[in-house]
Amino acid sequence: MSVAETLPLRARSPTAQKSSQPAGVPKEKHTVHWFRKGLRLHDNPALREGLVDATTFRCVFIIDPWFASSSNVGINKWRFLLQCLEDLDKNLRKLNSRLFVVRGQPADALPKLFREWGTTALTFEEDPEPYGRVRDHNIMTKCREVGIQVTSRVSHTLYKLDDIIEKNGGKAPLTYHQFQALIASMPPPPSAEPTISLETLNRAVTPISDNHDERFGVPTLEELGFDTEGLKPPIWIGGENEALLRLERHLERKAWVASFGRPKMTPESLLSSQTGLSPYLRFGCLSTRLFYYQLSELYKRIKQERPPLSLHGQILWREFFYCAATRNPNFDRMEGNPICVQIPWEKNQEALKKWANGQTGFPWIDAIMIQLRNDGWIHHLARHAVACFLTRGDLWISWEEGMKVFDELLLDADWSVNAGMWMWLSCSSFFQQFFHCYCPVRFGRKTDPNGDFIRKYIPVLKNMPTRYIHEPWVCPEEIQKSIRCIIGKDYPMPIVDHTKASEINLERIKQVYAQLAKFKPQGALIPQMLQRPNVLQSSPSPTSIIANINQSNYLCSQSSDVPTPTNQTTNQFKEDAVFLKPTVNNIKSNVDKQQQFKQVVIVQEDKHSENQRHSVGNKYIVNEINKNINDIPVKQNNYDFKALTLNLNKFSNEPLTFLNQTPNKNESFGQDVNNVIDVYSTSKPKFYFTDNGVITHNENAQTFKRDSYSDNYNKESTGSNRVGEVHSNNPQTDKISSEKKN
Repeated sequence: MSVAETLPLRARSPTAQKSSQPAGVPKEKHTVHWFRKGLRLHDNPALREGLVDATTFRCVFIIDPWFASSSNVGINKWRFLLQCLEDLDKNLRKLNSRLFVVRGQPADALPKLFREWGTTALTFEEDPEPYGRVRDHNIMTKCREVGIQVTSRVSHTLYKLDDIIEKNGGKAPLTYHQFQALIASMPPPPSAEPTISLETLNRAVTPISDNHDERFGVPTLEELGFDTEGLKPPIWIGGENEALLRLERHLERKAWVASFGRPKMTPESLLSSQTGLSPYLRFGCLSTRLFYYQLSELYKRIKQERPPLSLHGQILWREFFYCAATRNPNFDRMEGNPICVQIPWEKNQEALKKWANGQTGFPWIDAIMIQLRNDGWIHHLARHAVACFLTRGDLWISWEEGMKVFDELLLDADWSVNAGMWMWLSCSSFFQQFFHCYCPVRFGRKTDPNGDFIRKYIPVLKNMPTRYIHEPWVCPEEIQKSIRCIIGKDYPMPIVDHTKASEINLERIKQVYAQLAKFKPQGALIPQMLQRPNVLQSSPSPTSIIANINQSNYLCSQSSDVPTPTNQTTNQFKEDAVFLKPTVNNIKSNVDKQQQFKQVVIVQEDKHSENQRHSVGNKYIVNEINKNINDIPVKQNNYDFKALTLNLNKFSNEPLTFLNQTPNKNESFGQDVNNVIDVYSTSKPKFYFTDNGVITHNENAQTFKRDSYSDNYNKESTGSNRVGEVHSNNPQTDKISSEKKN
């Protein structure tokens, strides 16, 4: 249903005069609602509250003309915003009101308007971002000084972000799984409020002057200084009416909702969809809460069960980044950002320009960037591909530069989500599995095997044979001539050798994380970054913010695939882990007194456990364990590497099992344990932990140990055992181990 259908019409005077107030009659309320985001009449609690007992109301949007002409925001994004404002004005006209688009800066423009209009109340949607919070605080202070009542309400996010932070001890959760755990323990988000209607207005009217359009009308692109000659028609139409129409189409895809899972990329999904919603959520034309609850209700009607968390995954990721950024004014930069790894990126303006303009010589990357520039939108996995290429994959250019390009061109890019995504994809924060790298040829060929997407956005390659479309530089010269597309002339040669560049960059980022581990203080999950010339700058690492681990409770921790310096050689664990103190009674009694108890890994505990948990990368970590270890339920982690399983459900009756799959390996140990490297199991609960982490049992013990990424197994002796050897009564596993040694 469109907004127009929800707004009944009845005659009323838009220019009703104020009446004098007899003694004892309450003061008239003259409301100004200040639109910023939240450009809609549905689910707008601040506007609704401002209309209560109001005599007059005016809806204001402020545009700074200087900012419009000088900011790094592209024409497609400005066009979308102006369409949103025109649509909002159209809907307000149906309420016998208008939108007042004011030129100027809020701190200057609003006080002047308040004096002119006799304003007594100001309402606005709460801004979740640091700049907006400071701006709003200053405006609220000025209003209170002159007796203007100020009301702000949360409606751009599902939750009040400060509530999530306070529930987390005053710190923003910096892992998605920790964020999920927090909101799971909170009341559900408020429901969307009804659309503003004439009945909602009651007696409130909007005084409108004869020169309203001249003074307060929505400007054109030309008025803002943009050259519109040759501008193509928009693919995305801004506004609340279009947003609600798209939501209706989106919800009609009942089969999609019923079978919702991890998003998959297809050639069709690369193109803009008539059901896409992200720009409308970004500008607030569509309420996040309305989308959240309508999607949930539809799922429940179809499946007759509660919707899975994955159904709201994209909305919750948005919420997560807002929460991480809301108290961090440096969230959009590396320097001074306490959660961002300080990586020595290169400055290469020529390469940056070629990437931004789709001239890298890699058709898959170039087609995506040209689509972004033309259409203002690209598929989220396409964003992954071009972000990886710019940063840690190929060009080794700072994520800040890519963020600026997206902010200019991407319709749905906003400050928090855009910066958070770029830090994540560059392995600067939130995500540290830097060995994942998108190949600009293989990824494109897998997604767009026929090259149709490339041909659409790079016409010069339209006649390139399919077998060469993703790497045209290998196309024979005769064919290039026949199709009139000479690589190096009509289309550029590759800007880098991907294989060599990705290998070099992987080594670079390994060294950065090696520095983090090298200077890691005992007991910290990941160290504070120390001053290292040309490598690190002084700044806490992402995960040192995640968990402040009491050093007295933990012996050590391992956070990456680099060894921790100790007094003796120690085999490294790849997995992020917190290690339990050796005072857990039911383990300590079984520890060999001649061996230093060192490593017990608890991974992905049950979400209903009373224990506080943290997440590093994709693995749950136990922060504090105050219960007997017997009572800790642990479930299997089903992420990319099948991750870890540590079965301690009933320690006295069930075997201890440790399973781990790591990249670049494809080993098999037995029928029930496939594609794993480390297998620790015992048939009885008597075991101990050696200095290098091998779990040993005095009877029927099985131990396997890998050496990081190397294919070579460590052969150092630890007591009577050799890492990589098998001591078992199982002929099959003995045979496998023997073959590996040879």
